[in-house]
Amino acid sequence: MQLTVWTYEGPPHVGAMRIATAMTDVHYVLHAPQGDTYADLLFTMIERRGQRPPVTYTTFQARDLGGDTADLFQRAAHDAYERFKPAAMLVGASCTGELIQDDPAGLARALGLPIPVIPLELPSYQRKENWGAAETFYQLVRTLAGPHMLPPGTARPARAPGEPARCNILGATALGFRHRDDVRAVKDLLARLGVAVNVVAPWQAGAADIARLGQADFNVVLYPEIAGLAAQWLKRAFGQPTIATVPIGVGATRDFITEVARLAGVDATAVLADETSRLPWYSRSVDSTYLTAKRVFVFGDATHAIAAARIASEELGFKVVGLGTYSRERARDVREAAARLGLEALITEDYLEVEAACAELQPELVLGTQMERHIAKRLGIPCAVISAPVHVQDFPARYSPQMGFEGANVIFDSWVHPLMMGLEEHLLGMFRDDFEFNDGAGSSHLGHGAKPPAGRPAPGSEPVETAPAVAATDAEVAVEVMVADRPIVLSWAPDAELELKKIPFFVRGKARRNTEKFAGERGISPITVETLYDAKAHFGR
Repeated sequence: MQLTVWTYEGPPHVGAMRIATAMTDVHYVLHAPQGDTYADLLFTMIERRGQRPPVTYTTFQARDLGGDTADLFQRAAHDAYERFKPAAMLVGASCTGELIQDDPAGLARALGLPIPVIPLELPSYQRKENWGAAETFYQLVRTLAGPHMLPPGTARPARAPGEPARCNILGATALGFRHRDDVRAVKDLLARLGVAVNVVAPWQAGAADIARLGQADFNVVLYPEIAGLAAQWLKRAFGQPTIATVPIGVGATRDFITEVARLAGVDATAVLADETSRLPWYSRSVDSTYLTAKRVFVFGDATHAIAAARIASEELGFKVVGLGTYSRERARDVREAAARLGLEALITEDYLEVEAACAELQPELVLGTQMERHIAKRLGIPCAVISAPVHVQDFPARYSPQMGFEGANVIFDSWVHPLMMGLEEHLLGMFRDDFEFNDGAGSSHLGHGAKPPAGRPAPGSEPVETAPAVAATDAEVAVEVMVADRPIVLSWAPDAELELKKIPFFVRGKARRNTEKFAGERGISPITVETLYDAKAHFGR
C-alpha cells in the first residue's frame, strides 16, 4: 500500500467535514480513534465560527480494539440522531479508522434511521481533501436531488414569460479561502443582473435546499475542485448548463457577467459600465510603472492559481515566471494556462519542490498558500496568499472577497502592498546609518533645534562617532558553492557583504548567487567589492 503524506491537502474525511459543517441540518458521524478529533479546533479557532461543528466521533481507543468497535459506531450514530435530529446524516471513517474495516455504511443502514443516510467511501490512502469534499457533495446532491430528476428524454420546461432566471451557486464550503465573502460578492453581481438565486450550496444549505437544486435554470460553480462533479451530474439529470468562468479578477468578472447575461437572457450593459474596481485605474496610471514586469511565481489550488496568473499577466503587467498547483485532478487546466504563458506547469504535492523552484527562479513576488508564505519568508521574497491551505490570518472578520469587482480591489491591495512595503524597508535599511538619518540624529522635519530621543545626546552637544554607511564586521563570511558539480569554499570580504546589502531585497539573492558563481569559476576568494561589480558587468552583457 502506498501511503500518502498530506501537505497542501488533508485526508479526504476533512473534505467531507468541510461539506457537513457548511450545511445547516446535516450531521457527520465519523468512525475515528482518539486523536483524529480535531474539528472543533479547525472550525472554531481558525474559521471563528460561533457554534460547534456538526460532527460526532466514535473516538475509540487502543483498548477498544479488543472489543466490538462496530457496536461503538452504531451507538454513536444512534445517539447523534436522537440528540441533533438532523435531516440527513453522513457516515464514514477517518484515515486511521478505515484500517479496522468496520463498514460504517452497512452499520448505519442496519440502524434503520428515518432520514437519508449517505455512506462515504473515501479511500484515505489514495485520495485527498478536495477530492473528499467533491465526492461528499456529489453524493449528497445525487441522494437528495435524485428523486426529483427529470425522466429520461424529458426536455426541461421553459421559464414562464416575465419570470426572472434562477441559478444555483455551488462550491462554497467551510474552511474555504474567502468562500463566505465570495458568495456575497457573486450574489450581489447576480442581483444587479436581475438573476434570482435558487440555492447556495453547500454553504448554509439544508437537505431540503439540496433536494430543489433542479429548479434552477443554470449553475454557477465558484470552485470546480469542490462542485464540478456535482454540476456535471445536475447537467445530466436536469439539463442545467454551467457557468464556466470563475469571476476572480476584473477581466474574469466581466466575462462572468457576459456569460450569465447570455444564459439568463438579460442585458449586461449597465452592470459592465458600472465597474467599481480601482485596479484598472491603477494599471493605467504612471505609478504602476514601478510594478511593470515584476517577476511573479504562482502556486495554489487550480482555481485560484489560474485566476492569479491571468490577473498578474493581463491586469497588473507582471511577468509570470512560474505557475503550478497541487490539485492533480485539474492538472490539465493548469498546464494549459501555463502553456499560454510559455511556461511548463509545476504539478506537485511536495512543498520542497515548490521551494526549490522559487529559489531557482528568484521571483520578486510569490503568490501562493501558507506553505509558500513560509518559503518566501525564508528566501526573503514578498508573498501574498491566494489559495488554501491558509491559516487564521486569512479568515478576516471584515468583508474581504476574492471574486467580483470588490474582490479585484482586495486582490490589488494584497498583492501590491508587499512590493511597496518591501521597497520602503529596503530604503530604510539603506539609510538607517546615514549621517543625517541615523537614530542619533534629531527629526529632520523639526529643524536643527529638534531634540533627539530620550537617552541620546543632541547633535553637536558632545562628540558623537558617526556610524558608517552600514554596520560592518571584521570577519569574512565563508560560503560553499557548486562549480562544475564540485563544491568550492569561497569567502565574502566584509566590505563586499556591506555593498551587497545595498542591493534591493528582491534581487539581492540573485546578485549573491551570480557573484558566487562568477567568483567560483575564476577561483576568486575572498569576494571583494570589485568582484561584485565585475560579476554584475559580466551577467549584464
